[in-house]
Amino acid sequence: MTDTELATRHVAPPVVRSLDITAKAGLLILLAIALMFPDLGHMRGKAAGLRAITYPLLAFSVPALWYVFWRDRASFPWIADLLVTVTCFTDTLGNRMNMYDTIVWFDDWIHFMNTGLLTAGVILLTLHRTATLRATIERALAFGATVAIGWEIAEYYAFISTSSERRGAYTDTLGDLFLGTSGSVVAALVVHRLWRMGRLASAAPQLEPLAA
Repeated sequence: MTDTELATRHVAPPVVRSLDITAKAGLLILLAIALMFPDLGHMRGKAAGLRAITYPLLAFSVPALWYVFWRDRASFPWIADLLVTVTCFTDTLGNRMNMYDTIVWFDDWIHFMNTGLLTAGVILLTLHRTATLRATIERALAFGATVAIGWEIAEYYAFISTSSERRGAYTDTLGDLFLGTSGSVVAALVVHRLWRMGRLASAAPQLEPLAA
């Protein structure tokens, strides 16, 4: 397969590229607002500074990895990058619109959806589309459960430990861990199903080397 054929095969739809770039720009703008005007961003006491550091690092991690490891062998993995970026953007936007404090189920939905989106992105970047369902679920659980645990630890030390929410933190943490793990399993099932349908051809770019 020639370089041109491979590049054409892995070109993402324009809407995916547009959404990815827009989400990254929106994330940076929202984080800047949260830092300069914590009340306006509804992030006062919610680790706005920590988010301002970790979210850009996460949102730009796929471009960095692609540039270092894959740029000579595959076109840019726009879908996986969008999935990772959206997780940072939706959490920041949810705080900006005060959804966490006004919509009872919003926090639960974010834990389920964002862990699932992150897991889907990792599956696309680290497994080939011929992977078995068992291997896909194993990868999802290994990553998704780890992320869910890490998020709860960070959330506790960032702001829950010093707030009134700590009294109900145990029950909330168990629920969030369940939702995050469930989201990762659903992501594995969806990605594997799409693979079987012939979709997501740009999965695992590192496993699609250019012909010599």
